Amino acid sequence: MIRVRSKVVLLVAPHVVGLEVLPNNKVFKHISITAAIFPVIHEIKPNLLILDYDYLVQDIEKILRRLSTNPSYKGIKICCYKNKWHSKVDPFLKTLGVDHIFYAEDMKAEASRKTVFDSIGNVIMDGTFFSLLKPVH
Repeated sequence: MIRVRSKVVLLVAPHVVGLEVLPNNKVFKHISITAAIFPVIHEIKPNLLILDYDYLVQDIEKILRRLSTNPSYKGIKICCYKNKWHSKVDPFLKTLGVDHIFYAEDMKAEASRKTVFDSIGNVIMDGTFFSLLKPVH
């Protein structure tokens, strides 16, 4: 689960997966058409652009080069979602202007970590734990 803290977010992916939109988001827009990326950027002026690498693999370089060469896009943070790490592709994406890359395994690790913390929280909030803390009279 990825928590987004930017005010205006644009997600370019076939579907929304593992993305939690926090209350401070004013605009969250999801598109799946590659040709609509730049018209939507001009429309909503996002602070954060999230790209699904596996979905945009054919067009990702062209999109990133256009974003990096136009000065009006300088304020947009770019994140990329990938299924797995690759030794040549990931540094290349960073060179083209991607600020952060997150992977499918990160999503799984976050889900399992959240489950562990939830179960610890349930044990702490359970009456048996609090009964151990009661003062003895």
